[in-house]
Amino acid sequence: MECPHLSSSVCIVPDSAKFPNGSPSSWCCSVCRSNKSPWVCLTCSSVHCGSYRCDDFVVNDTKLGLIQKVREHLQNLENSAFTADRHRKRKLLENSSLNSKLLKVNGSTTALCATGLRNLGNTCFMNAILQSLSNIQQFCCYFKELPAVELRNGKTAGRRTYHTRSQGDNNVSLVEEFRKTLCALWQGSQTAFSPESLFYVVWKIMPNFRGYQQQDAHEFMRYLLDHLHLELQGGFNGVSRSVILQENSSLSASNKCCINGASTVVTAIFGGILQNEVNCLICGTESRKFDPFLDLSLDIPSQFRNKRSKNQENGPLCSLRDCLRSFTDLEELDETELYMCHKCKKKQKSTKKFWIQKLPKVLCLHLKRFHWTAYLRNKVDTYVEFPLRGLDMKCYLLEPENSGPESCLYDLAAVVVHHGSGVGSGHYTAYATHEGRWFHFNDSTVTLTDEETVVKAKAYILFYVERQARSGSEKL
Repeated sequence: MECPHLSSSVCIVPDSAKFPNGSPSSWCCSVCRSNKSPWVCLTCSSVHCGSYRCDDFVVNDTKLGLIQKVREHLQNLENSAFTADRHRKRKLLENSSLNSKLLKVNGSTTALCATGLRNLGNTCFMNAILQSLSNIQQFCCYFKELPAVELRNGKTAGRRTYHTRSQGDNNVSLVEEFRKTLCALWQGSQTAFSPESLFYVVWKIMPNFRGYQQQDAHEFMRYLLDHLHLELQGGFNGVSRSVILQENSSLSASNKCCINGASTVVTAIFGGILQNEVNCLICGTESRKFDPFLDLSLDIPSQFRNKRSKNQENGPLCSLRDCLRSFTDLEELDETELYMCHKCKKKQKSTKKFWIQKLPKVLCLHLKRFHWTAYLRNKVDTYVEFPLRGLDMKCYLLEPENSGPESCLYDLAAVVVHHGSGVGSGHYTAYATHEGRWFHFNDSTVTLTDEETVVKAKAYILFYVERQARSGSEKL
């Protein structure tokens, strides 16, 4: 089986023109029938395998090592071809990634520029809230325009340091990390940003959110806004952030709502005032109290608490108006909520009613989808119809006659959705509008979407922005 001439006159010919019977790929080893690395004897034209697959076939090299040189040359060629192919594939992936961030708007191509937020371990609740707040333009711009905070200590005095999860000091700023996170979004330099430093600060100052278990997005939003508000009041590096707020002419004193101290951008944007009226059913005594709020938590009326989707025809369809009406309608308190009447000097049956005394610039509405039963916290999966534009809040005002024709109209800016059956499980995503286009934020993934998709979402938190005066708008 061994060719008598191979020891002295063997050569591989890569050019198919030099093969009398076609290209090398059509040649097979006469021993193992392999077409890999075909070798041909230039004396007798016997073809054998050059990869030593045949146990009883050995190819000796020439004295000058020509065969080894040929092998090395072929290996270099193979490596070059592999490298070129890998480079070509990488270019295709890069172009595909670039094209996925481009879209057609009015016939021209424009960059998507949206940046996702990486999930650090069940942190979708945080990502959905951050993406929603980043699209509240007046609120977001305020933080982005703040000067960077310089954190100083003994080792780094005079130098700016950026605290990370590895640093153990308590010299952290929620406002600064929130500012840096907002600055990282919508700049278009990356597809996803890791909010690690912000999450580290959240762990430091909000112990409830330590660990990697799923959390309630609404609860996180309230903690976040409250702590931003408190830190803005105190300032950092000895400079009060409230001074910056006072210098911002667009957030005048008449628009401020003080909650737990001085006004900040949090209360100036999200702050409203409720009037709580309680009437004793025995003596008729009326008690009024004004309560500031950053959001309104609305019950889904019990008659709508059956599982239904947008396209189901059976059963009544719940709307946001039904939830608002349930919140503001006159309600008789039950036996467990007896009112202490100061005139009767004892607890009496009474009625309660809410009025909105002052509307905020951004109206945040939380639909109470989670409620406790005897042992479990269940989810109300009811679809609630909500408007994208023209939410009219005038009928819920205490003194509607004092408001302007456009001052009570709100347009949707963002909506947080909970997917799943329980508060401790499932997944959060957010829809938000940016420069007239709707986007779906799903952690690291950001996709362009449409209004038809948004209105079908089972909303959990809705962010409505006060409309600037304009005409010809649809109302709820």
